Amino acid sequence: MKKLVIISFSILFLMPKLSKAQNDSAAVAAVAGGLLALGAGVAAVEQMKEQAELTATEWFLTHHPEYSKFQLKTLDFNGKKLKDMSSTSVITFKIREFDLMDDEPVLGKKLVLFGFTSFGWINEYGIDFDKVKWFLIDSDEWMNMMTAYTKVASGEKNEQIIRQTLKSGKVVNRGVKSKEEEDIDFYKIDGDMYLVGDYSPEMKFIYNERSLGIYLNETMNLIQIGRGDLIKIHEFFFDEE
Repeated sequence: MKKLVIISFSILFLMPKLSKAQNDSAAVAAVAGGLLALGAGVAAVEQMKEQAELTATEWFLTHHPEYSKFQLKTLDFNGKKLKDMSSTSVITFKIREFDLMDDEPVLGKKLVLFGFTSFGWINEYGIDFDKVKWFLIDSDEWMNMMTAYTKVASGEKNEQIIRQTLKSGKVVNRGVKSKEEEDIDFYKIDGDMYLVGDYSPEMKFIYNERSLGIYLNETMNLIQIGRGDLIKIHEFFFDEE
């Protein structure tokens, strides 16, 4: 506790000097290190979660006013530390449309909102949303994305087989495990190897042993969706009630 108090006063003493050097990456690193040293990770992540959900809600209200009843939750912040979030290249939100029947919510259409981040999206003030690019998809678009990704990541090139397997099965760490069709195994490659395929004029898909990579042509950023989050998104669209 004594060390915590000493560190706290040190950070407070340093803050005015650091504010004069906002463009200095060393200052940002010092503040981030100070937050971690204070053990403020849990509180900082919770504050960023609220900030991210509010901004995502505002973006959705602005760009999709046709939705008057919806639920929005983030997939990313629970159980993660501040240092984990600072290296995150995408924040993901589950959106669920609903209606009210007899004063009870009845859940409907599912959407996922991606916030693709770029370097410096977390700084000493929290999240800089000028460094976040938004991308909204529904289950059809997700199926298209996963079909294209599976083509890149495996030896299976028959799109119909891939779609049937994705619909009837589950995405797992090593491929797509089906309940009805044959499993589709992903290539076993090293962590520094990448397989690349074009998806759209805006992006390429990159298979790496640990993640789904999305290369944004406009910003030249490589976004990585971890295998665990990829599985959660697929389950949200096709398994959850």
